[in-house]
Amino acid sequence: MRRFIFIISGTVIALDHITKALILKYACALPIEVSSFFNLVLTWNRGISFGFFNLSADWVFWMITLLASIVSIGIFIFLWGQKKGPLILPLSMVMGGAIGNIIDRLYRGAVVDFLDFHLYNYHWPAFNVADSAIVVGVMILMWTNYRDAKNHS
Repeated sequence: MRRFIFIISGTVIALDHITKALILKYACALPIEVSSFFNLVLTWNRGISFGFFNLSADWVFWMITLLASIVSIGIFIFLWGQKKGPLILPLSMVMGGAIGNIIDRLYRGAVVDFLDFHLYNYHWPAFNVADSAIVVGVMILMWTNYRDAKNHS
């Protein structure tokens, strides 16, 4: 089961950085209106998922990077001790997403966000594949916890 940790998190990291590389390669053509509710854009995020805490202060950048690193290491240590179970997929997704964004922070100084969904004039903050993996992983964890709590009551 340990190989699945690397397969899942590695896939998230690879997809995240392939899509970011493509966005950066074609940045001169952005924004692109894909549909009436979805655009491809290029934004730089020094904060966390979906632009929260996107401040220019260096201490915020380093605090977020340090916190994401500690969480990723903690998840890895926890997962390494798991022989099987429903937590491997979602926690590997969260870890892969966090590592994908950590790499961006350290390599580029900010995270590349490019997926822009909107409804009329309301825009959801731009995000990327890593952010999506983190959110989906957390949603799977919540669903698993809900299902297990319901089955034990």
